[in-house]
Amino acid sequence: MKIAILDALTFGETSLEAFNSLGEVTIYQTTSKEQTLERIKEVDVVVTNKVIINRELMTQANNLKLICVAATGMNNIDLEAAKLLGIEVKNVAGYSTDSVVQHTFSILFYLIGHSRYYDEVVKDGTYSQSAIFTDVSHPFFEVKGKKWGIIGLGTIGRKVADVATAFGADVSYYSTSGVTREEKYPSVSLQQLLQESDIISIHAPLNEKTDNLLDYAELQQCKDGAVVLNLGRGGIVNEDAIAKIVDEKNIAFGLDVFTKEPLPKTSPLLHVKNKQRLYMTPHIAWTSIEAREKLIASIVQNIKDSF
Repeated sequence: MKIAILDALTFGETSLEAFNSLGEVTIYQTTSKEQTLERIKEVDVVVTNKVIINRELMTQANNLKLICVAATGMNNIDLEAAKLLGIEVKNVAGYSTDSVVQHTFSILFYLIGHSRYYDEVVKDGTYSQSAIFTDVSHPFFEVKGKKWGIIGLGTIGRKVADVATAFGADVSYYSTSGVTREEKYPSVSLQQLLQESDIISIHAPLNEKTDNLLDYAELQQCKDGAVVLNLGRGGIVNEDAIAKIVDEKNIAFGLDVFTKEPLPKTSPLLHVKNKQRLYMTPHIAWTSIEAREKLIASIVQNIKDSF
């Protein structure tokens, strides 16, 4: 069996040795659009995180039997073409739940605790010259007693809700699918969630129902002092609208995902004036050491199950 791993750089230092027991493995750190065909046309199995595999490529990859997506989302694969051509496609679900939940709170606490300011005020010597032992110039609030609205109550959203509840937050959610389920948290309209929540976190997939779900008009409905966190997918919240709102209204944003990744240098998000209200990380919520190890183990198992 011939296996091609197309974007191993996304796995960092996580060991890929387990693949060697399955067959002949070729590892590419990155793969460009122009390189993809040459690298997949003779193999049986392709492992890809974000490299796009479309119909045209599949039709020319005569030996291809299985595409393993090193992620939960499979929007980089033409699933319809794969089905027609008899190529199996497998993803991995649930591997990064704990990592994403942890990063959600990491972003939140960084923002509401004014961590950037307080770290710098000590390191630059300002605190050493203080007339008092403390600095209360940037007050922070407690999560306890605050309203937390979750957009997308899937596996990750539920766990965020549970942790938020443990902190004493009052949790509600908006269903992006519109499906009514028995949940221990109340379902509310998007408008109610935006208008009432002190903290809003997004854990939804990007699809026709969530694309540009929060634009300028929606963000204007948020409470003064609200915090909006997007750990779902870029494109759910309009980035131009974020850049505008940050400089107009007292709303803080924490973003781990972007419409285009990596974030273009021309992005308006890189040119806001009120930088203290915007905290961005480079799509790392899923990347804990443990999550990546689970991911690789699950991909290896997916291959074993198919052959």
